[in-house]
Amino acid sequence: MPTGSCLCGNIAIEFTGQPTIGLCHCLDCRKITSSLWAYNIIVSNEQLKVLRGTPKEYTKTADSGKSITTCFCPNCGTTLFRYGESFGGKTGTKIIKAGILDDLNVINNGQPTKEVYTARRVTWLMPQEGAAQYKGEH
Repeated sequence: MPTGSCLCGNIAIEFTGQPTIGLCHCLDCRKITSSLWAYNIIVSNEQLKVLRGTPKEYTKTADSGKSITTCFCPNCGTTLFRYGESFGGKTGTKIIKAGILDDLNVINNGQPTKEVYTARRVTWLMPQEGAAQYKGEH
């Protein structure tokens, strides 16, 4: 099972099964990753397990107009995963930030199948080949 952790190691997670891989260009994802887009691993609530620690939660209104909750390490601030109204709430789909994964092969073998909020993608970045393109949320 793939595992991941925050920068300080206080919180660790694992997930099971075959996730959906997606890139997101929304403003929230840019801000919480301090990057120009987010590489997301999308799993069901049942597929995600927190192995160690307790993430702190911050809820806000997302670009979609619905609430979204960011789960992060209260010590080092690393964003671990998100959930929200658009994804079935607390017991629905979880969006894991791929940068926390321990095994680079999980990322290397995970070709994105979709890109969302492409209307906000930086103009010099080309669409991901083979990935469905959505101007907004999907």
